[in-house]
Amino acid sequence: MRKTFALITSLLGLLLAVSVAAGGCAPAREVKLGADANGREIELKKGQVLVVSLEGNPTTGYTWEVQEPLDEQVLRQMGEAEFKAASDQLGAPGVLTFRFQAMGTGRTTLQLIYHRPWEEKGAKPLKTFSVQVVVR
Repeated sequence: MRKTFALITSLLGLLLAVSVAAGGCAPAREVKLGADANGREIELKKGQVLVVSLEGNPTTGYTWEVQEPLDEQVLRQMGEAEFKAASDQLGAPGVLTFRFQAMGTGRTTLQLIYHRPWEEKGAKPLKTFSVQVVVR
């Protein structure tokens, strides 16, 4: 009886170890990037979500926008950017967060510009953010 109990306990331990290891192999559903990823190449798997969070302050008139064209067969924006202020103070800076879903295999450039949208065409943005996205 003790040998059977020991065998079952060992098998359960092995099964638990294998399931934990297998769970660690699954790709993360979201890949999060900040300003430090500017200029990098990012690999995603189809279905993964790319989350880009950048500091900004819309009360100054400046905002982050996706620079066209974005190959939506490869990467598609999910809704509008969300702004979260750093404090409750009026005019406080914060973080704008964009979400993109990897739609299909391929390569595209994701470029965001921090500018005042009403300024004349060709006006240089205050900041830029760009990553090469490869979906496999």
